[in-house]
Amino acid sequence: MSSAPGIELERSIDSIRVGARHRTDLGDVRSLADSIQKYGLLQPITVTPEGVLVCGARRLAALHLLGLRKVNVWVRAGISDRLTQVLAEKDENTLRKDLTPSEAATLYTECKRLLAEDATHRQVATRFGATAPPGQDGAVKLTAPSERVGDSRAQAAAMATGNKSFTTLERIASLQRVAADETAAPEVRAHAEAAIAAVDAGAGVWPAFQQITGELAAAELERMARSPDHTSENREAAQTAAAQLRSGGDVPTGEKPELVARKALARARSDADNKARDAAAQVRRFAFTWNDLREWWSGYDPAVLAEGTSAEDWAAFEATLEGSLAFAEDIRRRRGKT
Repeated sequence: MSSAPGIELERSIDSIRVGARHRTDLGDVRSLADSIQKYGLLQPITVTPEGVLVCGARRLAALHLLGLRKVNVWVRAGISDRLTQVLAEKDENTLRKDLTPSEAATLYTECKRLLAEDATHRQVATRFGATAPPGQDGAVKLTAPSERVGDSRAQAAAMATGNKSFTTLERIASLQRVAADETAAPEVRAHAEAAIAAVDAGAGVWPAFQQITGELAAAELERMARSPDHTSENREAAQTAAAQLRSGGDVPTGEKPELVARKALARARSDADNKARDAAAQVRRFAFTWNDLREWWSGYDPAVLAEGTSAEDWAAFEATLEGSLAFAEDIRRRRGKT
């Protein structure tokens, strides 16, 4: 297990250096200070081992306003210069206005990528006792919880928005990837761009994500339906599955388009199998019914029936006979006989 990039420890507030990259107008710090005084510091300030602020300028100003002298900080060892710059730019930008959902997702994606690069550098630096690259000397030797995928996504989300929840950011990022994917169908890319604009305007993320995921899966199934590399049965099932998704069929929560396509195809195949079984059962029932009725009239006397059958019963017989003859004619036509 590789070491995590930092540790939470207590530090003197005055020893934290903000640097010139952060703006001096931090907005309504008083309200934030009141919140910290009431609920505590819910998200630690992040600094480098040298005490340079990475993110949390408003929280630091609020702590100064409260007159506190020490605070627990999260120390990032081996953080890249680019990630520090990105977070500083984010702090400056969010002072002017809140990030739109798509801007937050873009920042989240970049933070996640840079965190992955930092993790790779640390692995290289520690493998076989290799020396860490300049600026990544691992000044903090103690370890924090291990960096699983979920941890890195939560960390990137916290860096981008101050909240560790990354599900919505992942979905918006997925829409952004589709909109930028030149290999995707033009109409799907256009729908993804429209969905992003709608989300920035206040629309829900999940319906947009579900729609685009379904469109991607349907496009994949339609390609399969046109491909000569598949059997006619699979092509037909793929076309059926695509049509179901296009008509608003359910898309399983949180699944990738490829998996949605596979599940839709499996469902279509299952439906086709069920129809085939039902068809076979119908043929058996038809044969049984008419074999059972073979020469049924031989057991009846027409004279007796003509005299004793009520008008209502005779009308029912005539209707059944008329329907049976029409049904037989339809079958003859379909079987190619006249």
